[in-house]
Parts: sequence; structure tokens; C-alpha cells
Amino acid sequence: MYYLYIKSFHLIFLIAWMAALLYLPRLFVYHSSISITSSSYDLFLLMEKRLINIIAIPATILTFLFGNMLLYIHNELLYENYFILKLLSVLLLTIYQVYLIFVYLSFKKRINKRSAKFYRFINEIPTIFMIIIILLVVLKPNLG
Repeated sequence: MYYLYIKSFHLIFLIAWMAALLYLPRLFVYHSSISITSSSYDLFLLMEKRLINIIAIPATILTFLFGNMLLYIHNELLYENYFILKLLSVLLLTIYQVYLIFVYLSFKKRINKRSAKFYRFINEIPTIFMIIIILLVVLKPNLG
């Protein structure tokens, strides 16, 4: 019974984490088009800061917490190739999130050099990893 609660909370916080990873670069798309002296520039900084601190980081931590609890219950998954690939994908998503935080800091310092087109492009990265992770978890392919 507890297992299903743990799994549910893992999925809930995963969805919140993915929402943050999808929304933050979208904010950067609009933010990169605004003059650094505009009051809207500071509003975007506030929105990005709140998204990172109130949603993204807590959701990431809780996703990892509940995921580790699930892994503790089913530690045999560590010997499955598909699961190792899933963990690698999660690690890459985490690195992506850290990169987004550094992008936010560049906006905060008013030294962003990237275009809206660049942020539109990187906005697709979490979607690709989400698809890979879901396919791996649901299909559990035999990868050797």
C-alpha cells in the first residue's frame, strides 16, 4: 500500500519538475527579447526566480527522494540495462536544469548573449528526455 503512495508522489513531483523544465526556457524566449532597462525585464527575473526556487528545485528534490525510496524497495532494477539508461537520462535532465539556472543568473547579471531562437531550440530538450524515460519505464526493453 505504501509503495503506491510513494510511486504516486514520485510521479506528482516528476510532473511538477517537468513543467518547470518546459516553462523556464519559454520564459527565456520572451526575456531575451526585452531591453535590459525595461521594467518587464525585472518582472521576468522575478518569475524565473520563483519558478526555480518554489517549483523546480523542490520538485527535483522530492522527485529524487521518492524515486530513491522506490529504488530502495526494488533495488534489483539497478541491474537492468533499460533502468541504467533511464538513470542516465535523469542525470542529463538534472544537468540541463543546472544549466538553466546558470542562464537565469546570466539574465540576472544582464549579460545574456543568447537569442530567443536558441531558447526555443533548447526548450525541446526536456521533451525528448521525457519521451525516452517514459518509453524505457513502460516498455522495459531488453537492451542486452
